[in-house]
Amino acid sequence: MPKHGKQFRNIKANIDSIKRYEFEDALEIITKNPAAKFDESVDMALRLGVNPKHSDQMVRGAVVLPHGTGKSVRVLVFAKGEKEKEATDAGADYVGAEDLVEKISGGWYDFDKAIATPDIMGLVSKLGKILGPRGLMPNAKIGTVTFDVGRAIMELKAGKVDFRVDKNGILHVPVGKVSFGSTKLRENITSIMETVMKLKPSSSKGTYLRGVAISSTMGPGVKIDPVYVRNLFK
Repeated sequence: MPKHGKQFRNIKANIDSIKRYEFEDALEIITKNPAAKFDESVDMALRLGVNPKHSDQMVRGAVVLPHGTGKSVRVLVFAKGEKEKEATDAGADYVGAEDLVEKISGGWYDFDKAIATPDIMGLVSKLGKILGPRGLMPNAKIGTVTFDVGRAIMELKAGKVDFRVDKNGILHVPVGKVSFGSTKLRENITSIMETVMKLKPSSSKGTYLRGVAISSTMGPGVKIDPVYVRNLFK
């Protein structure tokens, strides 16, 4: 279905382009007016008052959503020895070391998240230019470089999402599926917002949260009142 098909236009016609909605009203619009026949993903975009060109204003983090994302997650783990067995026992989809590095170097990316034990990062770092741009590089800041691989796998499988502000100061985060309904989506959003607000860089001056919008995969964006959001998550 095209992004700007008939259903898209019908939904957009019922959204006040000037109004800034509250979460409850925006979620009601999205969940009660599906734009496609499949179960669409719901995403949130946050415009932050930061300049990512400055390293001390890079907003990055991760949060385990209480209701997950509604998507199955294929987890790859770079590990050896006992940790390789731990990863396999914990449900990792792919586990290995040099063999996986070689496979990925050859153009294979059939996984959604990657974890690595710290002792093997020297090997994994060779893939930085390949995995980095795809958002697949293990990183200690978001808990994917760790010896506690069992827990890391469990969290990713349960719906842990990581986020990183882009060069324009915008943060895109998945919040679930249309089928979740308003209550579960709101609880996922609350977990994300609480985390993002705590990550405000001390060097960020002025208004931190400048814009919020929610949309489904095939539907139009619904803008949320940022003042209302800031008051909710002070």
